Amino acid sequence: MQRMLCPVETIYVAQRSRAVLVCTVRGALDEELLAAAFAAKVAEHPSLRCRIAVEDGAAVLQPLPPEDRPRLLVREGGPTAFTEEFNTPLPVGGPLVRAVLLRGTDEHSLVLSVDHTITDGHSGIALQNALWDTYTDLVAGRRPVTAEDREEYPEPVSVQLPETSEPELEEYLARRVRRTVERPVVSLPYAAVGAERTPGRPELDVRRLVLEPHETSGLLQYAKSQRVPVHGLVAAAALTAVRGLLGDDPDPRTLGCLSPVDLRSRLATPLAREVMVPAVTTCLDVFDVAPGTDPLALAREVTESLHTAIDSGEYLHELHLLPKVPQHPAILATSVIVTNMGRVATPVVPDGLEVTDVRLAPARENYFPQAGRGPVMVCVVSFGDRLGIELPYSTACFTDEQVEAVRGALHTALLGFAAGRDDAEGPVAVPA
Repeated sequence: MQRMLCPVETIYVAQRSRAVLVCTVRGALDEELLAAAFAAKVAEHPSLRCRIAVEDGAAVLQPLPPEDRPRLLVREGGPTAFTEEFNTPLPVGGPLVRAVLLRGTDEHSLVLSVDHTITDGHSGIALQNALWDTYTDLVAGRRPVTAEDREEYPEPVSVQLPETSEPELEEYLARRVRRTVERPVVSLPYAAVGAERTPGRPELDVRRLVLEPHETSGLLQYAKSQRVPVHGLVAAAALTAVRGLLGDDPDPRTLGCLSPVDLRSRLATPLAREVMVPAVTTCLDVFDVAPGTDPLALAREVTESLHTAIDSGEYLHELHLLPKVPQHPAILATSVIVTNMGRVATPVVPDGLEVTDVRLAPARENYFPQAGRGPVMVCVVSFGDRLGIELPYSTACFTDEQVEAVRGALHTALLGFAAGRDDAEGPVAVPA
């Protein structure tokens, strides 16, 4: 049994992008039961037992042979081995999920890599939490070690979307194309292109920013007092950080901000987070940002633009435009991509284990350094009482100094917001 990929799913195939989820625990871990818990999740979700194949010119989900079914892998190195795992792609034509236990002395990290063709942030987090729930049940003897396969694929999101008339879609596409001509977006130059690479340097890296609980609480209180969501504050901080790296001339630059929009709650029949499909679209708008731009005012502008796009249904048009992107790639040009999963529950583990860290970061194998410039990825997720931001990047595109400068400016801006300041912008010292 196989299923054709819909346009939303197909867009991820060429990117070879994946969600990488990490849960680090301290204590005694039963590797056999953890392997059984992962096997139970693979049995529960047909998409996790598939590969991407081409049939009659169309991409399809195709069941894997039994011998290629994904199983828990165990490697030494503990949490410090994350970079190596982050740089290990899912094999072309192979399983769409990989679970690796990075075994350490005191701490161990379970890393789940899931192809974005079959997941989004919500379903990836739900899978991670469900795996630990199953492990906890197995440790307590509350369920059998084995599970029977479920065979029915989840329906793609495309079949649940309201229809859009072709003239309406063409008119929207024309407006989007016209905006790319009238207000071309400026993005950060790829300073790593042409630079001498350090031997052994990984192709992918990620910088991380984590706020302390009291800083996170202060940020949330400030957002509430100003009636601006945290997403708007982070997006504004990211835009001003990128603007700082583009030079100190006083003129504003046109920057783009792409924000993913969750579809699960917006479908005619709401979709549970556990369903393994990519149920997300995007909204992209452009803003004039100068060195002295007020970040709070910019946060309000980002928020208003996003709400307008959602209220008007433009986020659905963006989804219907995906098949036309190859003919008009400039319509997706942006300066920053800011995801925000909101506050997420920490995985539940059995007595004897303690969760010490949780992460979610996207990775992709296909970048295009020849473009000379591109967007900064800013991935926000709050596990428990700490807000975390992951800044993944290709070392063939951005230098460590560029990404560290963005991270530093973000940190300064968010701490300023958390302290209740309206002038929460941070200096950027490293030129592009």
